[in-house]
Amino acid sequence: MIERDAVASFLHTHLDEFGDEKADIAKAIDYALNAGVTPGGFVVTAKDNGKIVGAVVMNKTGMKGYIPEYILVYIAMHRDYRGHGIGKKLMQQAIKNADGDIALHVEPNNPAKFLYEKLGFTNKYLEMRLKK
Repeated sequence: MIERDAVASFLHTHLDEFGDEKADIAKAIDYALNAGVTPGGFVVTAKDNGKIVGAVVMNKTGMKGYIPEYILVYIAMHRDYRGHGIGKKLMQQAIKNADGDIALHVEPNNPAKFLYEKLGFTNKYLEMRLKK
């Protein structure tokens, strides 16, 4: 397993105000790595001298056609490595690895929104949720 705890800790630290609890991040990683949970997905990391400096978690949705096949669950860059194009390279690799359409959720004030738009993501829908 690809350093599950290291990636979860990294994301928990560097997602800033856009993050989730570490346990929830770990669940998304388990799902992506198909650790007894299907349909799976993948994780892409960037490292500098063995240290994680960026990470993407992509989960398969189990849908095809009417719902994108993948959802970008998390992407984060270490604060010291932001603005150097590494996040773009991570996203380009994630897009390459995905064998279908990709959906993501982004807060309107998240600076990553501009990266997603540069990579071709569009805003087609307004997301609504019902919490139970």
